[in-house]
Amino acid sequence: MRLSLLDRSRTRAGRPEAEGLTGSVERAVHAERLGYARFWVAEHHAVPGIASGSPAVLLAAIGAATSRIRIGSGGVMLPNHQPLVVAEQFAMLQALHPGRVDLGIGRSLGFTAPVREALRHTDADTYADDLRELVQLLAGTAAVTAHPVVDPVVPVSLLATGRGTQLAAQLGLPVVIGGPVLWGDEIGGVLADYRRHFRPSGQADAPHVTVSLDVTVADDDAAARELALPEIWAMARSRQTGGFPPLESVEAIRAQPWNDQLRRRVERGLDQAVAGSPSTVRAALGDLRARTGADELMASTSTHDRDALLESDRLLRDLVV
Repeated sequence: MRLSLLDRSRTRAGRPEAEGLTGSVERAVHAERLGYARFWVAEHHAVPGIASGSPAVLLAAIGAATSRIRIGSGGVMLPNHQPLVVAEQFAMLQALHPGRVDLGIGRSLGFTAPVREALRHTDADTYADDLRELVQLLAGTAAVTAHPVVDPVVPVSLLATGRGTQLAAQLGLPVVIGGPVLWGDEIGGVLADYRRHFRPSGQADAPHVTVSLDVTVADDDAAARELALPEIWAMARSRQTGGFPPLESVEAIRAQPWNDQLRRRVERGLDQAVAGSPSTVRAALGDLRARTGADELMASTSTHDRDALLESDRLLRDLVV
């Protein structure tokens, strides 16, 4: 199974937000040394816990610091952009870093109503048409030409839930699937339909499924659960406050008061996480691949301790060979 990383440029409590970006660059260099296939970055707007709002800008820095690993977006949220602008940005990246650039596309809107307003969102849903136009722009078959013209064409993948896989199949695009749908009973049928209805295209000759999820590896299960805690804590807190906070240390989290609802959410998140010793994680990933037939794993792991995060990346790479 091909192995890649998705880095969300997470910020840390009490530290400059810029460290979320420099940390992404450093992690990409480390991932290349370990032999990971791809390193993708995310797009989030006005989220206190995430520093990356512009994947193309961050990827330019990562591309300059690396030489072999593929770089890409997980993903560019197309409702926030005009297709021509996205095509030009990623064609430019491909020209600067030939044959190394991927374009993952998603459709998520802003985190809150004020953010959606700031992004000038409307009620019109043009996502499918915009996606088709973007693919045509990259292929050079649209009404206008996106420059610079590059060869090879930037490959597009679709970040999708169950419904989005249908569009990916129609357009002949690889699919990246994550979130709760991965663990639901319907995942087998969703991916079977995607593979059955896939139409080969200029983008891909055959269906390709990437599963994206947090995977934390440490020497033993207890240590891995502690490393997974800061991200799960931030997610649980966001459901209480409506804001997604920077990562806090395990010590700071343990020192805070936990009400019963928060404790249940955290414990549920830890129980559902792929976090453990190498043997525990190997078994969980084996089960996941058996259920999905995934071609690729894209680990989206975050934790407060940067050194522990890099070590988790190393341990995961040793598992998936």
